[in-house]
Amino acid sequence: MSTPRTVAVVLAGGIGVRVGLGIPKQLIKIAGKAIVEHTLEALDASPHIDEIIIMMNAAAIGELDHLLDNDRFAKLTRILPGGETRNDTTQLAIAAIDGDDTKVLFHDAVRPFIDDRIIEDCVRALDEYDAVDTAIPSADTIIQVDGNRLITGIPDRSMLRRGQTPQAFRLATIRRAYEIAADDPGFKATDDCGVVFTYLPEVPIYVVDGTAENMKVTEPIDVHIADKLFQLQSASLSLESTTAVPDLSGKSVVVFGGSYGIGESIVDQARQAGAIVSEFSRSTTGTDIKSAKAVRRALADVHENVGRIDVVIVTAGVLRIAPLVESPKRDLKDTIEVNLIAPALVAREAHPYLAETAGQVLLFTSSSYTRGRAGYSAYSATKAGIVNLTQALAEEWEPSRVRINCINPQRTNTPMRTQAFGEEPLDSLLDPADVARVTLNVAASELTGQIVTVQVAAMRGAGNRA
Repeated sequence: MSTPRTVAVVLAGGIGVRVGLGIPKQLIKIAGKAIVEHTLEALDASPHIDEIIIMMNAAAIGELDHLLDNDRFAKLTRILPGGETRNDTTQLAIAAIDGDDTKVLFHDAVRPFIDDRIIEDCVRALDEYDAVDTAIPSADTIIQVDGNRLITGIPDRSMLRRGQTPQAFRLATIRRAYEIAADDPGFKATDDCGVVFTYLPEVPIYVVDGTAENMKVTEPIDVHIADKLFQLQSASLSLESTTAVPDLSGKSVVVFGGSYGIGESIVDQARQAGAIVSEFSRSTTGTDIKSAKAVRRALADVHENVGRIDVVIVTAGVLRIAPLVESPKRDLKDTIEVNLIAPALVAREAHPYLAETAGQVLLFTSSSYTRGRAGYSAYSATKAGIVNLTQALAEEWEPSRVRINCINPQRTNTPMRTQAFGEEPLDSLLDPADVARVTLNVAASELTGQIVTVQVAAMRGAGNRA
């Protein structure tokens, strides 16, 4: 007996009214990609999925045409127009799929944090059940009210669950449920399990455990939460999980500010990993990172001599401690130019070369980007600017396949830090070599638009200075 195939149907019919950004919510970009792309990546990577179909808002279906020709989504076979309602869209998908025994997973396009454990649980549950839902326990007390907003019931919370997707079915079962529903003039359902529950009451619906992270991006605040979740996911490139530098053989890596500290460690480790490394700084090559002309010349020389540029890393920075009103104008200008304007210049000049290799820019921020610090307000402001620059360029550069990420090292033992704060206990500081190792792992990844925090468990209770 042959194993039934499994088709994932991505429901992307929303128009994004509640999100309020003027575009379908599934097309909103987070971490450099449209939300639907993150969802597709998770489904396409699952060994339990054989085929993916997108049911797209008919008015915006052309926005996803490029995904069909994208090597990233080998399992995506069709993008079809959805209906006016969720139920209409499901019925159109059912009509497009063959084989009564086929396993079908319906998943919201705007739930990008679906993980493979949930997918596997749903697919395996269909070996025993004809209908499967995904849900999590309710953390809140649920109340029932009447038309006058008076409480009429308080159900036992331990028996309540909050529904998510995927919702999974044997194709014959969900098709039959909708056929029966079609004869009901009062048919109304908010999800597909509800159709089976109402019209095929004899069919048990099994529930697999979802996750709190498997959230649905619906409200404006959800966009911000989702962005932070992607940041937390990228932070999994911690010291514990990056114990070695990846193989960089043949890669051309350019480092601006590689004469000491983190930059020097990046140069050393990249070379040991087989990369062709070109380092530029004031002290070693006389390169002024604030000069677009100097940056342009440096990159052109590397491209001419090496033939390609795969990664450009900017570690150069200045940190001067003084209240804003007491800071010399020269210091204020230098802080802004070196920490913010220069990385933007480097990114702009590097882009044409990186577009040839689908390469990556890596910038550096500081923990002070999350909240301005008294005594070095200009520095904090520039580091917040670097984060915004990273996120914005990830979206701008998506068509050219150039990636950009930002490293956020916690307190690190560098000459710049020592000069600013004096001697500190070494066990409270990161080693520059550890930061370099994480940085090169990000350089070898497919991440884009991410703020990758580098820290060790012992550091989490430490202070938050730059």
